[in-house]
Amino acid sequence: MMEINYLYLDGSTPAKKRKELVQEFQNGSADLFLLSLKAGGSGLNLTSADYVIHLDPWWNPAVEDQATDRAHRIGQKKTVNVYRLIMKSSIEERILQLHDTKRELADELLDEAKITARLTDKELLDMMRA
Repeated sequence: MMEINYLYLDGSTPAKKRKELVQEFQNGSADLFLLSLKAGGSGLNLTSADYVIHLDPWWNPAVEDQATDRAHRIGQKKTVNVYRLIMKSSIEERILQLHDTKRELADELLDEAKITARLTDKELLDMMRA
């Protein structure tokens, strides 16, 4: 049986321990770092990562994107490959479809915001009065 040296971090891991685990990974002490997305929000930058593998998509695609971005921070010298492992005809597959819909809506809103930003004050007021 092949043994894989790994580190594990989830939402219950104390802040001090998180920093220690990240440093261990950055120094090459482990081949694999298993992270729960619930552990996010604490600046876990993993510039030693070669791969990011998402196994369980979240309803909010921005959370996943942020987690992926943690491997693409300043100091990253390698190509980072990102994979999403999703079973066909599963709830996860439907969640990813919702991600696409949410991204399309956000893009449309941003495009509208760009158009609105080009309007003059008078044009905006006229639109609101109409």
